[in-house]
Amino acid sequence: MISFGPVPSRRLGKSLGINNIISPKTCSYGCVYCQVWKTMKKGIKREAFFKPEVIFEKVRQHLEQLNKENQPDYLTFVSNGEPTLDLNLGKSILLLKELGFPVAVITNASLLFYESVREDLFKADWVSLKMDAGDNETWQKVNRPAPELDFDETIESINLFANEYKGILCTETMLVDGINDTVDNITNVSALIKRLNPGTAYLAIPTRPPSEESVNHPDSEKLNMAWQIFNNNHINIEFLTGFEGTGTGFTGNIYEDILNITAVHPLREDSLTNLLKHDNADYEVVKSLIKQRLIQVTVYNGKKFYLREYHLQI
Repeated sequence: MISFGPVPSRRLGKSLGINNIISPKTCSYGCVYCQVWKTMKKGIKREAFFKPEVIFEKVRQHLEQLNKENQPDYLTFVSNGEPTLDLNLGKSILLLKELGFPVAVITNASLLFYESVREDLFKADWVSLKMDAGDNETWQKVNRPAPELDFDETIESINLFANEYKGILCTETMLVDGINDTVDNITNVSALIKRLNPGTAYLAIPTRPPSEESVNHPDSEKLNMAWQIFNNNHINIEFLTGFEGTGTGFTGNIYEDILNITAVHPLREDSLTNLLKHDNADYEVVKSLIKQRLIQVTVYNGKKFYLREYHLQI
């Protein structure tokens, strides 16, 4: 399940997602709010997952199945974990560019101390860097990094990358109630982001089921406070607090569409309904996938979501 969508993206328009990390979820972080559930394999060692030629061919085939109206604006690496752990990320980016679409990478920015990671990301047209914490204590609470990582080194590496990158650079800060939504943390994060001079700094809140059930979004007062702090620092800022829409891409194979999308992008109920309609399928398909324990249903903030159900291999 390498490619999915396109899904409506609040930043990239229609985004055809690329999952270049083989299950189980492999990441250098274990963020409390992660939408693809808990990190099963945490570390910082880069390794080979899918061959770049396989990723290219799967994406090419996927694009051929999409009608003209569903062609994506971006091919986006948004993985079942941290995409820069993939040793072949740079090669995959270059191959995918041959398809005629710009390539985006959404990364937690923790591995930029590797020169090879920076070189890989230089090849992308659009890069988003995670910036949730302005100090080590908050970083540990919200992102729960691998023990080999160091906060100061991570920030230094982010600055190094930003100074050399020639594409569109963005940052994303996920605010979690009671964890990183304090005045001090938001002030510190905004100061760090100011140094990067991103095209856009996004302030996000959890809108999909998180890995920790206790996670919630800050209230409107806290969000307004965060906006004012960033704005006073003359940072181009946008909120990512709304639903992306229901225009999920479809290929005609409802089983693959649901499984591919829910692998890394939980489907809200109205999006799933729209997908069933376009694929000329009914809810019996969903019931079958639930019965087979391939997907599960969860409720978050009063909304029903469908996401993949993974089972540990012992």
